[in-house]
Amino acid sequence: MNVHAIRAIYIFEMRRTLRTLLQSVVSPVISTSLYFVVFGAAIGSHISAIDGIHYGAFIVPGLIMLSLLTQSISNASFGIFFPKFSGTIYEILSAPVSYIEIVIGYVGAAASKSILLGLIILVTARMFVTFEIIHPLWMLAFLILTAVTFSLFGFIIGIWADGFEKLQVVPLLIVTPLTFLGGSFYSISMLPPVWRTITLANPVVYLVSGFRWSFYGSSDVSVGVSLCMTTAFLILCLVAVWWIFKTGYRLRN
Repeated sequence: MNVHAIRAIYIFEMRRTLRTLLQSVVSPVISTSLYFVVFGAAIGSHISAIDGIHYGAFIVPGLIMLSLLTQSISNASFGIFFPKFSGTIYEILSAPVSYIEIVIGYVGAAASKSILLGLIILVTARMFVTFEIIHPLWMLAFLILTAVTFSLFGFIIGIWADGFEKLQVVPLLIVTPLTFLGGSFYSISMLPPVWRTITLANPVVYLVSGFRWSFYGSSDVSVGVSLCMTTAFLILCLVAVWWIFKTGYRLRN
């Protein structure tokens, strides 16, 4: 294992975040703060508590998960796509670096940035609402597991994309709608039985539900099921990355 290569890729990607601090950190935090103002304060004042939880506090895990999913995909996909687009990927391919080390470097950096952003949003949320985290270790576990999983997913998108349009297709047309419909702003128990059953086919439901359980001890689905579904998606992404490289796919446009 070439630790120096992993470290070089990781540090380069983390420094790129510092160069684009406004876009990478400030913009998502401001967007999430606006959600708190609109949904938590304005709309939340007219909504009764859900499962005994004030609505403003209830949406905290969902908003963090919304930012975590979108930023994990964005960080990883752009991280590997730009070297392909600019041609600097050949410097990495000509170096004594394996595909495993490339994945660890890029995915590790993307996940680290997403986790850091999630923690910043968590601290920012305290400025708007009061909440407690009943299971802090499980909260961190879900945060890390989700960030790594969707960073892998974003890495796959970055390899697949051959243009900027394709980079935006999956996050904007699939992930974001699934997140909004996955119980980020409501409990699926509030839905009619038919729609509740349909919603359970949405994988994001299990991510949001498990993460919310770590905060308040209540969830729409069993925390064990949430953990299994998240782990299953992680394994699926790992298999997909392995298959891409096993079949001889090249990191070139």
